[in-house]
Amino acid sequence: MTRNVPRLDIQDRWFDSGSGRLYVRTWFPESAVKATPIVLLHDSLGSVELWRDFPAALSIQTGRRVIAYDRLGFGRSDAYPGKLPLDFVAREADSGFEAVRRQLGLGSFIAFGHSVGGGMAVHCAARFAADCAALITESAQAFVEDRTIAGIETARELFTDPAQVDRLARYHGDKAPWVLDAWIGSWLSPAFAPWSLDAVLPQVHCPVLALHGAEDEYGSPRHPERIGRLVSGPARVEVMPATRHVPHRERPADVLERVADFLRDIP
Repeated sequence: MTRNVPRLDIQDRWFDSGSGRLYVRTWFPESAVKATPIVLLHDSLGSVELWRDFPAALSIQTGRRVIAYDRLGFGRSDAYPGKLPLDFVAREADSGFEAVRRQLGLGSFIAFGHSVGGGMAVHCAARFAADCAALITESAQAFVEDRTIAGIETARELFTDPAQVDRLARYHGDKAPWVLDAWIGSWLSPAFAPWSLDAVLPQVHCPVLALHGAEDEYGSPRHPERIGRLVSGPARVEVMPATRHVPHRERPADVLERVADFLRDIP
């Protein structure tokens, strides 16, 4: 995949969310064959730039407009005003996502979230059920699992190396320490331990594709299985062998094929 795909128009913009500016990038295929756009929600350390070339390839493969934004506190968006609250997964549907949706005038949409962005995409699909045409989760956590905690504790040790923090700062600037605390501090907090998607999943009525790596270091296949079991709409659960936490980077062609097939009948 290459970033500068000639068949795409790429637009960058900033929107006021009410709590700060959000950075948004949109990929437009020259010959869009489907009307409903895909909105990407990034992971705990993610940003628009860290999706790399995947959004461009996704736009071409599906013939759809693809929209990605940096959540408040991440990437090129403004700093978050304070400490991230522990209901941040649910809150994103009515904060950043709603602001982007309003500013772009989106009606029907497809929510696609990676990792914690998958949990946020679930809340978006439930909160705007009448307009969510489909939901795609990739490596989403549905509850706090021992494997999730172990993976984050391992990452915490990794980020004691200043070089790793410097690498993160290339994408988040001086917000990098906040980004780390928002991830590690939130998930390792005893107050966050009871968190799950169980209550919101039955409110999702659209078609669902739950993708997950069999060797995901942050969650076992119990997560997509729970998503598929508890949603009210038709669900497809696909566990990818020999794959860890970032399938769209590890096996991009495979992910693109699965997503395009799933969305084939969505207008």
